[in-house]
Amino acid sequence: MSRPRIVIVGAGFAGYRTARTLSRLTRHQADITLLNPTDYFLYLPLLPQVAAGILEPRRVSVSLSGTLPHVRLVLGEADGIDLDGHTVHYTGPEGEEGTLPFDRLVLAAGSVNKLLPIPGVAEHAHGFRGLPEALYLRDHVTRQVELAAAADDRAECAARCTFVVVGAGYTGTEVAAHGAMYTDAQVRKHPMRTGMRPRWMLLDVAPRVMPEMDERLSRTAERVLRQRGVDVRMGTSVKEATHDGVVLTDGSTVDTRTLVWCVGVRPDPLVESLGLPMERGRLLVDPHLQVPGRPELFACGDVAAVPDLNQPGQYTPMTAQHAWRHGKVCAQNVAASLGIGERRAYRHRDMGFVVDLGGAKAAANPLGLPMSGPAAGAVTRGYHLAAMPGNRVRVAADWLLDAVLPRQAVQLGLVRSWSVPLESSSPEVARVPGSPKRPGKATGPAGQRPDGEEAGTHPGGEPAKGQPGGEPAKNEPSGEPAKGQPGGEPAKEQPGGEPAKGQPGGEPAKNEPSGGPAKGQPGGEPAKEQPGGEPAKNQPGGEPAKNQPGGEPAGSRSHGGRAKGGQSGSPRASGKPRRAVEAAGPRPARGGSGKPGKASRASGAGSAGKRPTAPSGPSRSAGPPTDPGPEPPANQPPPGPDIAPGPVKRTDGRAAEGDS
Repeated sequence: MSRPRIVIVGAGFAGYRTARTLSRLTRHQADITLLNPTDYFLYLPLLPQVAAGILEPRRVSVSLSGTLPHVRLVLGEADGIDLDGHTVHYTGPEGEEGTLPFDRLVLAAGSVNKLLPIPGVAEHAHGFRGLPEALYLRDHVTRQVELAAAADDRAECAARCTFVVVGAGYTGTEVAAHGAMYTDAQVRKHPMRTGMRPRWMLLDVAPRVMPEMDERLSRTAERVLRQRGVDVRMGTSVKEATHDGVVLTDGSTVDTRTLVWCVGVRPDPLVESLGLPMERGRLLVDPHLQVPGRPELFACGDVAAVPDLNQPGQYTPMTAQHAWRHGKVCAQNVAASLGIGERRAYRHRDMGFVVDLGGAKAAANPLGLPMSGPAAGAVTRGYHLAAMPGNRVRVAADWLLDAVLPRQAVQLGLVRSWSVPLESSSPEVARVPGSPKRPGKATGPAGQRPDGEEAGTHPGGEPAKGQPGGEPAKNEPSGEPAKGQPGGEPAKEQPGGEPAKGQPGGEPAKNEPSGGPAKGQPGGEPAKEQPGGEPAKNQPGGEPAKNQPGGEPAGSRSHGGRAKGGQSGSPRASGKPRRAVEAAGPRPARGGSGKPGKASRASGAGSAGKRPTAPSGPSRSAGPPTDPGPEPPANQPPPGPDIAPGPVKRTDGRAAEGDS
């Protein structure tokens, strides 16, 4: 008899503890598979310290394979669940697809950023739910302070060193508290020319900071924030976000380049596709964390609406403390469904909360006892060390080094703005060019980010290959194959490639035998003053051709010819500044004929020496059709696709930069 198969979706607080507890309870009597997009468990409560430079990223990342030796780890994101067929479909990190069969399924997919219908927020704000977002915020804040320190204009300096955090819950309060200490340390070493100091703002529509906690702890946290210069505004939120700042609900405008969105979270959209009873986006379960009518399906953590037995009619809140306890009870009930142990209902006891405010300051109420100051700081850090499933010694070492050594305020540039959009179903994974998208899940609109980058584009405004509106990757669907590849543009002078001009089988030079006829010749563009042509200057209504008696030099306007003094179609040929224009279709892949600085060509026109030109069609004159010219040799393959290149569309009015 085969062993039962257990699949756990998600390795957050609930999923990680479910896997660890099941591994201990089943003792190799079941095959346990953990499906997660990353190979680590992220300890979220310490993420603000990563953004502030106190802890290194690996300190809050616990290896799954290293701490779950008897659990099979599969990297990927679940994008479809067939409950009747008992299978989970997933997409791997490199686009590969797979299916996992199960006898018991545990859904612990967690949560994502919660968005509100506020104009500009999705385009100009960043969340704080994953490690990539914390690394981006650390680099972004460091860069803004450095740019503000070098600025001579007071308005620009004030905008760059103003940081707005929306949401005064646990995460937002800790981000503002640690961020203020981090920027003050930077300015202390390198004062700004204008004499200004960084300004942090904390906004929330709630009447007080951290409304979930005891009122005395809220007052303690607000007092610490105000002592550090944080502008705390309760009953106020963002009405509109733009590239240059935000408009608040009280009518005031704040110039800023940084908007951190910590309003809250919502359950992962994966559970919505199951068609089962929901409660505010969460899957309804019984007190045993089992879905009614589906004995093989369990849910825990933020995706599960678990009845609160201590408060009838209520559901347990979406906190890490509850998710961690859900995991243990869920594992016991899954094992009981396999005949191992007994079932138990989830019932919790409030152990209190802790909030780290940086330095020796904290707010805590362990076992209902309110505390503040250094004593609360010691309790808070002791609780985190005890709750972490690994890396305790490394975390304690980083805390010790931070107490005796200055912080390293450097920007590494590893995570760019476009790779961590706010409206993302996978905040734990940074978006990369050409990465597969999770089917049926929102990925966020492309828009301008606070630091001037385009969402979904590379730095400099070039869309990422394989992204919407971007340059298709070579050999990808709808993309232009690389030169010399099947279906692509053959390399010049290679077998099957486009021969050089004037060579056998190549494009004949103009005015040469069997070449493209010059203007006024049979098969060419009608010369001026000819029937259907444009009259020359000095004649009634005409313009004289340049450098030729009564005509323009051959080839200067023919298909694929170059404009004088510049490249084909370049606006600089007429002496006007070059402007970035949007191409009529997808840009060719790198290595094609889309050279930097080339403007959009007319439909069907090729660039000189780069694309095989199509035989000239009938002239637009009233005369008879002209000779289309010689046909290419029969042994030559048809030319590759001719996609009109065009500079990248920019929003700052500057000329587009080419590919390197």
